Amino acid sequence: MKRFVLSLLLVVSLVAPTFAWDVKTEAELQERVNAVGFNILNSNRIEHRLIFKVINRVYTRDIWADVSSVNRTVWLKPCILPFIDSDDELAGVLSHQIAHGVDTYEGALRGYVSILNYWVAPNKYDLKADKRAVDYMVNAGYNPLGYIVILNKIGQQYRYDIFSNHTLISRRMMLIYEYIYTKYPSILADNDYKDNVYYQNFLLTSRKNRLKLQDKVQSGSSKKLNYKY
Repeated sequence: MKRFVLSLLLVVSLVAPTFAWDVKTEAELQERVNAVGFNILNSNRIEHRLIFKVINRVYTRDIWADVSSVNRTVWLKPCILPFIDSDDELAGVLSHQIAHGVDTYEGALRGYVSILNYWVAPNKYDLKADKRAVDYMVNAGYNPLGYIVILNKIGQQYRYDIFSNHTLISRRMMLIYEYIYTKYPSILADNDYKDNVYYQNFLLTSRKNRLKLQDKVQSGSSKKLNYKY
């Protein structure tokens, strides 16, 4: 009987969900942010110093996370805690901000004026950071589909981006998907997120855009796609 129970526990542990997150408090979030953040830095051989803080910052360009160009601090608001269900999702948020943080080391005055580039063309640098975030995640052993999942949970969907400095979140997620599809197709072939309810929702809402991507790939075209709302 004891052997049967042990065998049953082993089977349950093998089939247990891999996306359950045990982070419950702000202090635990800080500990996990440090672990995931420094893993990303080290795995990608990022030689620029960055630190991580969980803090309720008043001034922000983003409601959830940001990076300071003055003291190279990547920070995360505690209000994001209920929305994160895995280290993959946390890694997506941090990787994007780390990409911005690396940019703060480039340019004149030891990168001090680099933040002007973001203020002038935030859309361009956000999309650049999205792609770099995917690379960072893969190199650090995280699934970049988790980045799409967290964006699908926290990204607000506006009507237009014609007169905005930021790309619609639906288009951003699709561009990230295209980048993964093109550069890391094995991740989609062996998809750990296929049964994730938030990823399934992304597949539902991006169906027409993904058909456009399939047509592009099948035709061998290199034309940049204009994904729809």
